[in-house]
Parts: sequence; C-alpha cells; structure tokens
Amino acid sequence: MSIEDRAKATGKNIEGKAQEALGNVTGDPEDKAEGKAKQAESEVRHGVEDVKDSVKKKLD
Repeated sequence: MSIEDRAKATGKNIEGKAQEALGNVTGDPEDKAEGKAKQAESEVRHGVEDVKDSVKKKLD
C-alpha cells in the first residue's frame, strides 16, 4: 500500500466535494459534475490500492 497514493486519492475526494458544494451554491452544473467526477476518480484510486494490498498479502 502506498500511503502517498491513498493521500492523493483522499485529497482528490475532498477537492471534488468542495467543487460540488461550490456548484450547488453558485448553481453551476459544470462545477457540480466535475466535483462528482473527482469523487468517483478518488473511489477508483482507493479500489486500486485495495487490490494492490490484497495481492501483496497473498504474495507474502
């Protein structure tokens, strides 16, 4: 597991939530959509790290 990769994914999730909230406040659907996309990207990154952890445990 890469702590750095997980931290980046968490940062991307926070960034996405903030952008989505900004879109809600300003009524900008583009900001809302981009924010949700960043959150989805974060979930994928966390999933990749989970798979890496699982493979590493099986190899050890």
